[in-house]
Amino acid sequence: MKIVITDASFANIIPETDAVAGAGIELVLAQCKTAEDVMNATADADGMIVQWAPITATVIDNLTRCKVIVRYGIGVDNVDLAAARQKGIAVCNVPDYCIDEVADHTVSLALAHARQLVQIDMRIRAGVWKIYPDKPMPSFSEMTFATAGYGRIARAVLDRARAFGFRTAAYDPFVAPPSDHVTSLSLDELFRQADILSLHVPLSPESKHLVNADRLAQMKPTAIIVNTARGGLIDTTALANALQAGTIAAAGLDVFESEPLEEYHPLRKCPNALLTSHVAWFSERSVPKLQRMAAQEAVRALQGEPLRNQVNK
Repeated sequence: MKIVITDASFANIIPETDAVAGAGIELVLAQCKTAEDVMNATADADGMIVQWAPITATVIDNLTRCKVIVRYGIGVDNVDLAAARQKGIAVCNVPDYCIDEVADHTVSLALAHARQLVQIDMRIRAGVWKIYPDKPMPSFSEMTFATAGYGRIARAVLDRARAFGFRTAAYDPFVAPPSDHVTSLSLDELFRQADILSLHVPLSPESKHLVNADRLAQMKPTAIIVNTARGGLIDTTALANALQAGTIAAAGLDVFESEPLEEYHPLRKCPNALLTSHVAWFSERSVPKLQRMAAQEAVRALQGEPLRNQVNK
């Protein structure tokens, strides 16, 4: 049997090699960029592990032996789930390798804005010394930290926010937050009430541009948006316009509709936007953990064992 890693940006594939050792499985690393590259590398693959390469319907139709496609990470936007389901190929992700890292990064972005660290730093560098902030700065205990979504990462984020004294709330049409410490909100209430709104929902046709010009207009002018989930959840041009107009106060973004962020994107001109380059997932621990867990899931599929995280049942 053969597992093909279609593409990987890691320093090595030692964790994957260790995971398949003794299973009688050949492991092959390809660095595919296009669908054609993937087809050439995987026609006889029994399993695939993919990072960014496009796994289109055409790619899937070309597979002759494949039983499983495992995505390095949480999102599976680059895999045609319907085509895989139709062909009987399981698609799996690794949703639990970087929960702490993403939650920490999310709250870091939120706190930096809530305490106006970027603006105060810029003010000092410009030669201005003041012991008061330029804009209102409420106590955390007076602010509502809300999440769109109430999955693993959202819960970890709200746990951290609660430790800082925030009121916590969440919107999730599928999971009811516990009423004793997380207030359940409707979607309209989420945008109207959040002082900090953090996005933690998957990207789908229904959630694309969940944050748009109309929704931004519903928010408090002091509100902060954080996105460490999927770039397509926000209409980033509308967000840039809202930041420049003062419709909302600030944004902390780790993911973007197009990556890398375009050189002339208007977000780059927003001093009230704190931008990071899709690094929320990263730590020295999370990388090998991701590699190992992805390979272990592929091995389970080829050995006929129950899968932990199939997303296209």
